[in-house]
Amino acid sequence: MQETASNPLLWFKALADETRLRLVRVLSRHELSVGEIVSVLGLGQSRVSRHLGILVGCGLLASRREGAWTFYSAATDGKTAPFLACLAPWLDAAGPEADLLAVDEVLRERRLETRRFFNAIAPDWAALRREVLGDVDPAVLVREVMPERMARAADLGCGPGDLLPVLCERAAAVIGVDSSPSMLSLAERRTAGLPVGVRMGELEHLPMADGEVDFAVICLTLHHLPDPARALAEARRVLAPSGRLVVIDFTAHENEAMRRRFGDRWLGFSREKLAEWLGRAGFVLADWSEHPVSKGLVAARAVARPR
Repeated sequence: MQETASNPLLWFKALADETRLRLVRVLSRHELSVGEIVSVLGLGQSRVSRHLGILVGCGLLASRREGAWTFYSAATDGKTAPFLACLAPWLDAAGPEADLLAVDEVLRERRLETRRFFNAIAPDWAALRREVLGDVDPAVLVREVMPERMARAADLGCGPGDLLPVLCERAAAVIGVDSSPSMLSLAERRTAGLPVGVRMGELEHLPMADGEVDFAVICLTLHHLPDPARALAEARRVLAPSGRLVVIDFTAHENEAMRRRFGDRWLGFSREKLAEWLGRAGFVLADWSEHPVSKGLVAARAVARPR
């Protein structure tokens, strides 16, 4: 495999096909599952799988297995990464505009699916969260690393607002952001009379100004997002240079039931993957702790500071 992935002749041979060029073009922009790729290209799954196999075999694409799903993206390390970077100016013309429009639709449907799920389960969210977390209280994990005093704090993906009063203990003003109208309605009722403002928006496109907050939390939300890396980049944008980001989420696991019951898109994250995304977003991972919860899962708390 190492020799294959280092042979430029095989790279050029692999790209001498219209379908494989289209695949590399699309997957250089987004990581997609096999089903999503089939939908984008409008081709049969067996044909798509054959081309994906060739591109993975020569090192141009990387595959990631997560539970029952397999995701594909352009290689970002090894000898093929700089090769693909050189091709980038020409990849834009390597397929029809309809491919990119289809990807946009797939990503839009991902976000809508998440929003519909949380709108539906909003009234039962507290019980569902207790079912998974058991005795582990995110409020305690957040308090342990909160600054003593701050001007503004934010809960990104605030849900029904459980952590908003906690942030109010040490922040003069607090912002809660969520994409679910039902969740935001609960958050507003929960924080009536507190210095809290809620805003509707996606975590990948935060309705916030650059450097607006001194402290931000993303609690048990990242694994629901279509693009967690982009959400972390947005968190860096809205965080002041001296600020701090706290991410609480599950470590990597294989519990497929979490997709069905809780709408999870990602089956947790390894420390290495989260550190990689944080680094690309402009953070340094300053602290990591793990806390066993229910269903054989482990919740991790990552504390990150801007570089």
